[in-house]
Amino acid sequence: MGLFLALLGMFCWGLAPLFGKMGLMYMHSMTALTIRTIIAASLILSWQIVFGGPQYFHAIPLKSLIFIAIEALLATLIGDLAYFMALKRGNINQVTLIMSSAPLITMLAAYAFLGERATANQIIGAVLIVSGLVLVGIQPLRG
Repeated sequence: MGLFLALLGMFCWGLAPLFGKMGLMYMHSMTALTIRTIIAASLILSWQIVFGGPQYFHAIPLKSLIFIAIEALLATLIGDLAYFMALKRGNINQVTLIMSSAPLITMLAAYAFLGERATANQIIGAVLIVSGLVLVGIQPLRG
């Protein structure tokens, strides 16, 4: 089931920028982010109320709330706004390739702040990702 969900997420994340780019043609980036966030928050809140139950909200530790708030600021506010602005102004292929390198930042931060160690395969994979991004980013020679 985990593999299916990962593949579903990959498929959705792969298609989402196409619809985002088309939606951003005649809309300001901040407006698009606001609309997307309202829609997503409404759907998630409805799901939580119907299937998860509101009882989970009363026992949230303050420390967890602060960490989730920071994550929301970094990912949903700053990260998504930068993504929408880049998507509106840039080449969709270049923008999505750069954005897909986010796990490299996660690996480095996990090591620096959480002391998590990467395996040799993960380090080799990270080097291959960076190499691939460099190769894709190199402009072709024009003759």
